[in-house]
This record gives sequence, structure tokens and C-alpha cells, in this order.
Amino acid sequence: MTTTTPTSASTSSAPSTTDAVPAGTVTRLLQRQILPIDRDTDVFPLYVDLEEARLDTDRHEVGGNKSAKDLNNAVIRQSTSTGRKLHPDQIRSRTELQLEPSQLLSFGTYFNAFPASYWRRHTVVTDVELTVRVSGAGSVVTVYKSMARGHSQRVDAGVVEGDSGAFTFSLPLKPFVDGGWYWYDVVAGDDGASVAGAEWTAQVPADRAEHGTVDICITTMNRPDFCAKLLAQLGEDEVAPYLDTVMVMEQGKDLVSESEFFPAAQAALGDRLRVLVQGNLGGSGGYARGQLESVRKGTATYALMMDDDVVCEPEGVIRAVTFGDLAKRPTIVGGHMFNLYSRSQLHSFGEIVQPWRFWWQTRLDGYSQWDFAARNLRSSRWLHKRADVDFNGWFMCLIPRVVLEEVGLSLPVFIKWDDSEFGLRAKDAGYPTVSFPGAAVWHIPWTDKNDGVDWQSYFHHRNRIIAALLHSPYERGGRMVRESFNHQVKHLASLQYSTAELRHLAMEDVLRGPHALHGELATKLAEVNAFRKQFIDAQLVEDRDDLPPVRRNKPPKKGKSDIEIPSRLGTLVAAGLAPLRQLRPVREMSRHYPEAELPAMDSAWYNLVKYDSAVVSMNDGASVALYRRDPARYRDLMKRTIDIHRRFHREWPELARQYREALGDITSPEAWEKTFEPWTGDERADGDQ
Repeated sequence: MTTTTPTSASTSSAPSTTDAVPAGTVTRLLQRQILPIDRDTDVFPLYVDLEEARLDTDRHEVGGNKSAKDLNNAVIRQSTSTGRKLHPDQIRSRTELQLEPSQLLSFGTYFNAFPASYWRRHTVVTDVELTVRVSGAGSVVTVYKSMARGHSQRVDAGVVEGDSGAFTFSLPLKPFVDGGWYWYDVVAGDDGASVAGAEWTAQVPADRAEHGTVDICITTMNRPDFCAKLLAQLGEDEVAPYLDTVMVMEQGKDLVSESEFFPAAQAALGDRLRVLVQGNLGGSGGYARGQLESVRKGTATYALMMDDDVVCEPEGVIRAVTFGDLAKRPTIVGGHMFNLYSRSQLHSFGEIVQPWRFWWQTRLDGYSQWDFAARNLRSSRWLHKRADVDFNGWFMCLIPRVVLEEVGLSLPVFIKWDDSEFGLRAKDAGYPTVSFPGAAVWHIPWTDKNDGVDWQSYFHHRNRIIAALLHSPYERGGRMVRESFNHQVKHLASLQYSTAELRHLAMEDVLRGPHALHGELATKLAEVNAFRKQFIDAQLVEDRDDLPPVRRNKPPKKGKSDIEIPSRLGTLVAAGLAPLRQLRPVREMSRHYPEAELPAMDSAWYNLVKYDSAVVSMNDGASVALYRRDPARYRDLMKRTIDIHRRFHREWPELARQYREALGDITSPEAWEKTFEPWTGDERADGDQ
């Protein structure tokens, strides 16, 4: 049903009541139309879309396996962009957009479409009202919806008959069991138009009238300017009513309080800002401190984990809180992550932990690194199916305080797997996680990091095993032990001896049991870095000319390049021959000169295995390392690799029992309080700035 009135709907974020509201309910604002604060043209496609929705993807099914995805990938990723751009001057305010005469603009975008299926599945909301305020005679507002398969349908429309009008559309959520969105398009009249704003509201039970408040927990280390700018964003007026406390866990030497941008952040947040100084306990130690303070304080409804090196869309905080307020049960509400360097690119729309492999990944029916500037939301069929997840990364993740009180705080693992393990733990306790569209941050993408082979490889491997011991549904961890062995052999064949040694150390430390984790939280990073220094492949060089030039006795056979992507059969043959090749004597010249120079993108094991030495660049593009084959070290590491994996296969059930029995203790507020004692105690007041 559509109604038009000459007056504008309210833009207040506060709940309100009217005579038309059913008894025992109140009206709450769920979502409002927003436009980019900084008018950055790179992000315009996330807010407003000028392109037609090409629904050619309706002809293609997205399968649940890699082969089906590969077959459809070329079509699915065809660009919908025509190159047309919204002019920055058309943005009049945070909520108002100007249209040129006869211009068509769609608000069926990431930040302005309404994710109906998520509200239908997880909240008490059953119907919504969309109110759009438009000026410009003859302008048309049209509402659409999509289904889980991506098909779109026209729902209703209204025409501005005078100078301006407010159109109200009553929209049920019943058809959105499996997926689907609502959105609206506007076509300007002959004299142009202005969309002053739009609000999505709902009637909710009276006991859901008041919005919750949030403690924002930011762990920072040596990113003072980035962090200070983020704090200033969180201090904006529109977010203020939702904030209880913003806590910064300062774990570095370059302090956020010394940034030139900190005074502005401090002025914006006032006494809601607390900077807590402590030792470097990693992300898990930083977030656990924020969680502990939030639980002990007990005044905020939620604790929101957020990275220090992100650019935030402040409206996302409000939306996450609102969604959490209206959820059927206490629900973890996560934000999505966009690429900080390609700001229209979504890095992942929802992540799971694959139970047999026990590895985090994008859902099989989803995509990562999806660029909305190239392929808009309305024509991206896979985005219309609701994405159910196991966890959400703590770059932005809202956790109800009652969940922390019941399931405990972060696992004490320094970095890696703390967020995914917590999501699985909460899920086991009956608390779901929702990666919620419309709540997001921009962050450095994982693809620009080298954390699979550097010092972080220790934490990746140790913590993955611990999480699997805690949550794998299989008696011996499914494919976990076998895959660990395969990866270890791959690193050995790739001449990455430092990585192989760190992964071996990680497995030895897991065998020490769960109660060792808290004690080594503050010391393990230094031990790992000191241990790595003895290996040549871990010694990074910024200037390539500091290493010897490439020389080899024999040129490539028939002048062919050594770099290739082998066929499946070729991969199997290479994998079978790689261990044998490592036992051959090292070519003499390779002891003094590298035999090849490989870019990071070409440094896969099946290429590295061909050389006795090579210069390899890192993923971040900032340095290179010299890899050199060492048969004696290979034999020693291979023997130890076989022995420890046999032990894990044999002892997995008993190890799983130990870790599961200890989980409640090592994640308890009391255990974390003991870990934080060096920075709290009598000097706690001095740690608050």
C-alpha cells in the first residue's frame, strides 16, 4: 500500500509512538538513507547506482562446488558498469541527493538497499514501512524487491504531483525466508528532483523501544594516526547516543595519545574515551581486556570489537546496535570488510569454518573480492541469497554482553583464530552470528599480507589446531592432521625452513596443554622472532641489489620459462617427485648465486621446488628473501614432521578432551584478570588517560 503526504517523515533515530501504532508497540527506525561523508567517488557505487540492473545472471545457477563456480564465473563477473558517474555536487548532505532532469538513480546498493531476509530470519520485525521524501514535480519513486534467486519484482510506485511529497510504502517481510532485498529507484521530473531522505521503520514490541548502548573495544599497536582518525569518526554526533565507552587498548610504543589527530578525537568523545596501556598481548589480549572491562562495568548492552587500522562507516555502528536490539535472541552482529585500497571492493560476504578441513573460508556459494563498481548489487544474483555464517572477523563485530558473560572472553592465543573460535563457541551455546549487510569498515585486504609464511605462521598453525581440538565434530579432527602434514611437506619443498620450523614449534606447544596459553601470551612473539633469525629465508632484504645476481650453469631447456601452472596430473607428479629431489646434492653454483628470481605471485611450491636457491619477493612488495636448499635440514625436519603428526593422530581424542575441559577456565574473566594484573593492580588508574 502506498500513501503520499505533503510533509516529510521524521529522521530521528529515537523510537517514537503515534496514534496509528498498534497497542503495545512502538515505531523504531531500522535504517535511513545515507550518502558518503567525504564524497569519495570511489565509494559512490556502495551508496547510489546509476547503472541498469542487467539480470543475465538469472540464467545461471551458482553451484556449491568449485567446478560449477568456475563454469559460471566469467558470466557472473561481467561488468554492469557503463562508466557513468555521479557528480559529487549532487550530494547535498548526509541524507540528501540532487538528481538532474530525467535522471534515474537507484538506491538498490550495499548501504541503502534493505536486507529484508536478515531481518525476517533473525529479528522480531514482520513488516516494514519505507518513507521516501522527494521534491520535483513529476518525479517517480519505484519500490522493488528481490527473491533469494536474484529475480527482481516491481512492488509499488508513486508520482510527485505537486512540488514535493512523502511516499510511504507498507512492505511485508514474509516472502524473504531464504533471501532477498527491498530497494527504491527515483526518476527525476523535467526540472530535476531532490531526494531529501528515506527511512525504513517498523512497529516493534514496546519492550524493544529503547536502543542499546555499546562499548567499542579497539586494540592498537604503533598506528597512532590511523587509530586517532578512527576515534574521531566514532565521535560524530549521530553515533553519540549509542556509545557507552570507547576503549583503546594501547599495546605499542608509538602512542595514539601522541598523534596530532588525537586532540580532535578526545574533544569529540570526551569522557567516553578511555586509553588503557598494557603490554603487547596481541589482538586476543587487547580485545579480551576490552571485553573484561565491558563485562565488569556492566553498563553497556554490547561490546564491539574493531581494528585500529580501519576506516569506519559510522552509520554501521547504529545499524548493528539496532539489529541486535531487535534480534529474537542475543545475536553477534558482524560488519563486512571492504578493501581500503579499492574501496568499492567487498572482501568477503560471509565466512564459515569448513568442518572436515577445519579451515575458515568464504561460503562455497559466495565470492570474495567482489567489486560493486563493476557489478552492482541488483544484478549480482549470489548476493540475494542470505549468507549464513559461523563467525565474523573482529575488524568489526558486535557482541552482546550477555553472550560474553555466558560463554567467556577471547581465547588467549595472541592473534589468529580468536574471532572464529569465539563464533563457534557462541554458536554451540545457541547464539548465532550474522554478518550484516550495511554495517562495514574498510581494511587492508589479507591478499597484501605474507602471514602464511612469516612469524604469524606459528600462530596460524597453533591456533587452528587448538580451535579444531575445541570444536571439530570429528573424532580425530577430520582432515586436520593430514592437511597439516601436507602443508608442512609443501613448505619444506619450497625451501621455507623457517616456516616449517615455526609450524613444528606450534605443534609442540599445543602438546603442552591449554593451561600454558596465558603464561606465554606476553612472551611468545619475542621467542618466535628470535627463533626465526637463524634462518636465511626469514631474513628480509629491502634492496634486491644487496643479494647476488642470478646465475646458473645451464639455461632453461629449449628456452622455456620455468614458471608455469601445472595440470592436475603435473601437480601430482611434482608432489610425488619433490621429496626425492630434496635429497639430491646441491648444485655448487647455487651456494653463491640464486638460480632464479620469483615474484610473490609465482612463488608457489611447484615452481620453487625446481631450484636449489632463489630470490623470492614478499606479498607486500616491500622486500625479498633468499631461499636456499639444505638437504641435511630437510631430512631432519621431515623425520620430526612424520613423528609429530603420528603423535597427533594417536593422541587427538585425549588432547581434545583436555582442551574442551579447560575452555571455560582459560576464557573466564578471572583467568584474564590474572593475566592483566601487571597493568591493572594498584597502578590501574595511571593506565587510564
